[in-house]
Amino acid sequence: MAVIHHTSLKPTKLELLSAWLPSRPWYRGGADAPQLAKAGGFRLDDPQGEVGIEFMVVTDASGPRPIAYLVPLAYRGAPLAGAEHALVGIMEHGVLGRRWAYDACHDPVVAAQLLALIEGRVKAQDQNTSDTPDQDVTRSYTGEGSLSTDLAGKATDDEQGTEMPAPDGLTLRLHRALQPAPDGQSLPPQGTTGHVAGAWSLPDGTRAGGLFATLHTDDRAERPTA
Repeated sequence: MAVIHHTSLKPTKLELLSAWLPSRPWYRGGADAPQLAKAGGFRLDDPQGEVGIEFMVVTDASGPRPIAYLVPLAYRGAPLAGAEHALVGIMEHGVLGRRWAYDACHDPVVAAQLLALIEGRVKAQDQNTSDTPDQDVTRSYTGEGSLSTDLAGKATDDEQGTEMPAPDGLTLRLHRALQPAPDGQSLPPQGTTGHVAGAWSLPDGTRAGGLFATLHTDDRAERPTA
């Protein structure tokens, strides 16, 4: 299990994301700089213990209404070859030293672990506590066979989120601008083969839940609309 270090980061994750988020096609903020706050998320373990994997949710209050974004990050102790386009920034970690933070959709270790989560072969871990499963994260998979494959380098962004091709003609879509489930139940949408859902905090202190990722055969299936 990954060990969570409660130490300093320079610059902080939110500082890195404030500069990076406006460059994304799915970012919905205005001309002003993002006003970010950490709102939730979870972690996954790298079986080799080399890559830190965090699916962070941040809330941006710079626009007319707050928007929550899903930002998967991969933390490495050295640059990832061929992933210069996916670099979010470089931080100095108080314990681990220099860390390269990447948009995790372009990291092969993260892609493999996300598919393993959807299949149920690994469990989501608490974002802030070592060796503690995150009970707010749910997943499902109704397909047959293993989804293990290398998705790195194949992620594409659009105004609705990020897509990665998966085995057997499937598409994995990450929902970047999160939508709270209207009934509080983040059930897999009709026609999907798998999903991941989680929870985050709203600016008023209440909790919301919604879809983080869906696995489906049609890239038009259940895209967020607002």
